[in-house]
Amino acid sequence: MKFSCDIIIDSSLHHVVNIFKNPVHLVHYQDNFISKTLISGDEGAIGAISNMVYKKLELKETVLINNLPKEFKALYEHKHMTNTMRVMFNPVSEEKTQYISEIEYTKFNGLLIKLMATLFPGIFKKQVYKWMTQFKVYTESLES
Repeated sequence: MKFSCDIIIDSSLHHVVNIFKNPVHLVHYQDNFISKTLISGDEGAIGAISNMVYKKLELKETVLINNLPKEFKALYEHKHMTNTMRVMFNPVSEEKTQYISEIEYTKFNGLLIKLMATLFPGIFKKQVYKWMTQFKVYTESLES
């Protein structure tokens, strides 16, 4: 399953990217986020592995590409699913930035998650768009 979402943020490219690349901000726009712990490598560097903990799930993140603001891509592994996320930021104007997220689920483990992906694929896109919208609101609030 593959899909993309995009949103326009009323903030400069530089500001948007600085918020995105700093994990201290995750708690402000990702529901139920608890922590991100670097396991190996340098934070944000290609090959860096981190453990991301949310209230009801835990993910392993492996950075595949990081040449922000152009592109960031990571692999996310969970016991029930594996996906990649590619993020790109494009300046629309001096004070507007397009945020694009491409998600590709490559593996689903378990009957329930496979059924959800087959019967309700929109749930996955809706969650990504929700976090993007929360990121937009949070990022714009820091401009004030």
